[in-house]
Amino acid sequence: MKSIDIKGTARNEFGKKAAKELRKQNLIPCNLYGVERDGKGLPVAKAFTVTTEEVRNLVYTPDILTVNLTIDGVTVLAVMREIQFHPVKDTIQHIDFYQITENKPIVMAVPVKLNGLAAGVKSGGKLEQAMRRVKAKALYNIIPEKIEIDVTPLGIGKAFKVCDLQYEGIEFTSPKEAVICSVIATRAAAATEEAAAE
Repeated sequence: MKSIDIKGTARNEFGKKAAKELRKQNLIPCNLYGVERDGKGLPVAKAFTVTTEEVRNLVYTPDILTVNLTIDGVTVLAVMREIQFHPVKDTIQHIDFYQITENKPIVMAVPVKLNGLAAGVKSGGKLEQAMRRVKAKALYNIIPEKIEIDVTPLGIGKAFKVCDLQYEGIEFTSPKEAVICSVIATRAAAATEEAAAE
C-alpha cells in the first residue's frame, strides 16, 4: 500500500464556533483515534488541524493510502477513517484518522478492478459493476491497493459476489451475498439466443 506524509498542528479549542473559525483560516479540524484509552476503555481522540493543501492528495485520489501523520513533531502511522464535506460547497469540513499498528487489523474500503473480457459479453451481454469498493479487514501491510477480479468466465446471467473473493489473510466485511459485478442480458443477446434456438 502506498503512503503519504501529512503534517498537522495540535488544537486546544473545540466546538462548532472554534471549528468555524478554523475553516475561515483554510484549516480543517481533525481527530486522531489510536491505541490510547481513557478510564472507561473508550478511544482517546487527539485533536489537530491540517491545511486543505496538505490533505489534497489523500482525499482526491482513487487509491487507498497509509498516512505518515506528524503532529507537532511526533509521527504515527494512520489511515483516513472518515471525512465530512460541506453539503453545498463540497469543501472538506472534518477528517477522522485512525492510528494503526503492525499487529492490529484495520478495515478499509479497497477499490475493485475488473480484468478480462467476460464470456457473456462475447455473447452480446453487458458487464455491469455494482460495487466499486469492498471492505476488507486485515493487517494494514496485507491489504492490497486494489482487488482484482477475472471476469472471463462470467456468462450471461452470472454474477461475482463478495463471498467469491479469496485472499489469504483478508476477511471481507461487505455483505457476503452482495454482487460486485454481473453480466446481464441485452436485446442483442436475446436475439442471438433466439436465432440459435431456431
